[in-house]
Amino acid sequence: MNKKTIRDIPQEGLKGKKVLVRVDFNVPLDEERRITDDTRIVESLPTIRFLLEKGAKVILVSHLGRPKGKPKDEFRMDPVAKRLEELLGRKVYKANDCIGEDVEKLANALREGEVLLLENVRFYAEEEANDEHFAQSLARLADIYVNDAFGTAHRAHASTAGVAKFLPAYAGFLMEKELEALGERLNNPVRPFLAILGGAKVSSKIGVIKKLLEKVDALLIGGGMSYTFIKAMGYEVGTSLLEEGMIEEARSILAMAKERGVKLVLPEDFVVAPEGKEGVETKVVAWNAIPPDMGGFDIGPKTVEKFGREIAQAKTIFWNGPLGLFEVDLFAQGTVEIARKVAESGAVVVVGGGDTIAAIKKAGVEKKITHISTGGGASLEFVEGRVLPGVEVLLNR
Repeated sequence: MNKKTIRDIPQEGLKGKKVLVRVDFNVPLDEERRITDDTRIVESLPTIRFLLEKGAKVILVSHLGRPKGKPKDEFRMDPVAKRLEELLGRKVYKANDCIGEDVEKLANALREGEVLLLENVRFYAEEEANDEHFAQSLARLADIYVNDAFGTAHRAHASTAGVAKFLPAYAGFLMEKELEALGERLNNPVRPFLAILGGAKVSSKIGVIKKLLEKVDALLIGGGMSYTFIKAMGYEVGTSLLEEGMIEEARSILAMAKERGVKLVLPEDFVVAPEGKEGVETKVVAWNAIPPDMGGFDIGPKTVEKFGREIAQAKTIFWNGPLGLFEVDLFAQGTVEIARKVAESGAVVVVGGGDTIAAIKKAGVEKKITHISTGGGASLEFVEGRVLPGVEVLLNR
């Protein structure tokens, strides 16, 4: 962690200053627009409170959902402002836009220790295009920039990277915590080091699989991506999720693991069904006996046991991606049981990715996990060794 944090700003340098903080308030909402999980807001509180205590005027900027460059009511930040106000125990002013004259007036009217939340920054296509003029409009609101949004640090957007051209840029406490946890624990792991990768696609995780094969002692692969590996070994997978274009890549990964002496463990059995929804009839079959008219939607009991044995031996575990169609309760059991085994392992455990975090919570074991990363894509790119644009632009120590 060679980046300057808000602790490195001279204490007197914050008093009365307007600080633009990029937070990740992209929280899940139900149909009534009620927040169903406020973890990301809670995680940002230490940074916000620190700045307020030092007499700063705090201006928060975030995205919510995917409005694709157009203002849409279902993506407005109002529910976030309400929840943040409850958590902070103080008034949170909410702007109806994120740039422009009216917003500048609101920012200039702030008093020391006051908070302003800007409207969804992705209402402007210029945000994701990292438009310089748009970044400058955001920068005009403040004297100092703080990035505390690790979840979007892998995106070179105006509010995550562009703003740093115009303001001195520091890391917030959440950003610092993420970089230290992922860096130290995964670059210098206590061995044996085990990685568990799930999720739908091999294609989205090729880079991280190859990087992990340089670091880990064992790699467990489950979820939708496991069927591409089974097909690469010459077996049929019925109607299971399959990436035809990745079969050769999967073969080369199997060969690479063998060459490096890494134990690559695939499922031994699956829960199969005609389709992935509640109420269908399911059965458990061996990994190489999936019926042609059925697909795999969860790992089976023998796989849970097999994976469990590897987990019990590990001293460091990195887990990203569910091991089945876990959002459907009928196919959640494998992922939830693995979550419990990981939590009881006594190992240093780092978990990344929204679905994996949801699984950890579903299993009720989040308190036993060493570090739950707020960034799925960002944590994968970090582990892969890629430069994160939102980190690169921060001031060096």
